[in-house]
Amino acid sequence: MFDIDRWREIFQSINKNKLRTILSGFTIAFAIMLFTILFGIGNGLKNTFQREFAGDSMFSIYLWAGKTTKPYKGQQSDRQVQLKNDDIKFIVDNYDSKLNGITPQISKNFQAVYKGEQDNYSVTGVYPDIQKMESAEIESGRFLTLLDIQQRSKVVAIGRLVEKDLFGQLSALGKNISLDGISYKVIGTFSDPGGSNDERKIYAPFTTIQRLYGNTDELGSVTLSYNPNLSVDQAISFSNNLTQALKEKHSVAPNDQRAIRLFNMAEVNRDTSNFMMVLNIIILFIGIGTLVAGIIGISNIMVYIVRERTKELGIRKALGATPGSIIGMIMMESILITAIAGYVGLLIGTGVLKTIGTSLEKYFITNPSVNTGVVVGATIILIIAGTIAGYLPAKRAARIKPIDALNDN
Repeated sequence: MFDIDRWREIFQSINKNKLRTILSGFTIAFAIMLFTILFGIGNGLKNTFQREFAGDSMFSIYLWAGKTTKPYKGQQSDRQVQLKNDDIKFIVDNYDSKLNGITPQISKNFQAVYKGEQDNYSVTGVYPDIQKMESAEIESGRFLTLLDIQQRSKVVAIGRLVEKDLFGQLSALGKNISLDGISYKVIGTFSDPGGSNDERKIYAPFTTIQRLYGNTDELGSVTLSYNPNLSVDQAISFSNNLTQALKEKHSVAPNDQRAIRLFNMAEVNRDTSNFMMVLNIIILFIGIGTLVAGIIGISNIMVYIVRERTKELGIRKALGATPGSIIGMIMMESILITAIAGYVGLLIGTGVLKTIGTSLEKYFITNPSVNTGVVVGATIILIIAGTIAGYLPAKRAARIKPIDALNDN
């Protein structure tokens, strides 16, 4: 039950001992502020990693060819290896169960023209699977389909910023744009979490680009996504086996590192996970250290407060105060100071993160922030610590006889 007299006594005690209260509150506020800033910076580093890889599926594997560096099977080094359409069939036939999608790619830089507007963009011939690999979201219309591939349609899906550049406020859907002098119909627009570069791309059917610009069976590179059910180790093993199989198919020495090159996002995932685990441990260690320092500070202050008030408590007992009421008053004062100071520390910590947040991007810290629940949890821990720290000396003080308390120096 709310006891207004008790709260009045608590506020009178706080008002009489401003310096003591400020010092107690400062310890708690500083601990929570430091805790908030450290966790915020840790989350900022995580945000940077997530942003860097936001535009690509985390299950992607990129494959391309170069020149051989070693002679093999009677062939000289410095031979250009060329990926072709049958390499796609080879991969699908031999590794279908490990695949979640695949697309060959041919990229060209073309000048795109619509009426009086024009600009240069990367135009890439792809299969429809590129949409999920790039995490592209359809804004209007549709993306490329297998029917577009089969019919070699002169259609394109354009990035959101391409539409903005060429069409302004108008919709590009259904309009025709000229790419290197050839007219293509815009069938859809898309956004991409990878940012402005990815949203200034134009995708066309792979077969269309291959036929119109070279008319061969050659392709530039291959992007595939592996089955998400594969573990990181299984995904890395899959890409290693694929690399060796393609080297054998193209008569490349097994130890030639340049002729067939492959980049597996699974390796990035593994390295990133290891880094984030270490980072989390460091932050957790520092956070716990900060809280422990705060708990020790609160405990020492509460012991000092009770010791300082021994004579006052003796007078209260002499006037009829029960041990329970004395303990309760001290604990409530402790909880009140800890809660208010913790909240102040939270406000200062989040304020600091907001103030310096933008300037930290050059240090690879993006949008540093902290989950309110984490900070509230840390504050509750400090409140519990403060309560326990206040309870033990308060209980001991409540047992002292009034005459002994009054004689205490």
